[in-house]
Amino acid sequence: MRNKVVVITGAGRGIGRAIAIVLAKKGARIAITSRTEAELHRTEEELNEHGAEVLAAAGDVSSPIHVNEFVNKVIDTYGRIDVLVNNAGVLGPIGPIEENRADMWRYAIEVNLFGVFLLCKYVIPHMKRQRSGKIINFSGAGAPSPYPRFTAYSASKTGVLGLTQTLALELEDFNIQVNAVAPGIADTRMQDEILAAGESAGAAFAKAKEVKDGKGVELSKVAELVAFLASDTSGGITGKYFSARWDDWRGFTERSNMERLLASNIYTIQRIDEVFYRETKVRSR
Repeated sequence: MRNKVVVITGAGRGIGRAIAIVLAKKGARIAITSRTEAELHRTEEELNEHGAEVLAAAGDVSSPIHVNEFVNKVIDTYGRIDVLVNNAGVLGPIGPIEENRADMWRYAIEVNLFGVFLLCKYVIPHMKRQRSGKIINFSGAGAPSPYPRFTAYSASKTGVLGLTQTLALELEDFNIQVNAVAPGIADTRMQDEILAAGESAGAAFAKAKEVKDGKGVELSKVAELVAFLASDTSGGITGKYFSARWDDWRGFTERSNMERLLASNIYTIQRIDEVFYRETKVRSR
């Protein structure tokens, strides 16, 4: 990752911050954005402590003006973009759909899906010119399986998977790989929101309590998967969807595993993985 230019959204805290730190330690030059300026600058200061080159610009990823200006600033500063990590996301309204506020539902789609579109729209032309690039999108709960009481989140994250696989084919002739990551349930502010929602969150409430008891996914584990997908080591892997918690991604570079990976629907939106979906057969009596 040395001297690679990496753009990371939602980097003010949680998973985005962890990714920025891990990639900075690996020698990447970092550009970060987040809605909350104070949190973003705390991440910036921490990256500076690690000796990283860092550019920070606060703003909302659902704003075309902010995204365009941010990407232009990255190009003006570094001259290129090698990796795009679309991590920014919101939960949206929690509870039965008929009780959801329409403006909150729409905003979840705008951040989680439209925001990914905007970053891709403005970054991809630069990647095409250099004929190389890595795009890593964040999906998650509600994409591989139903997520009751989180309809906006589920719909947006499923959309991210469709966009990921479509862009992977659209960009393969330009040596641009596009993959998605399911981080698993980590101890982030989203879990605080779920706990605050109480019974409205349904089954997710109990899971959030478990995470707060130390049973969540380690942020470093998610960041290392992103680092793998951002590096040249994962060259050739595109259009895939990996779980930081369940998938043994470190073995993907072995030749036999790579051939199987690229030739099948494993680790895609159609995945059958013994975790979310199990293969079934119709048995005659």
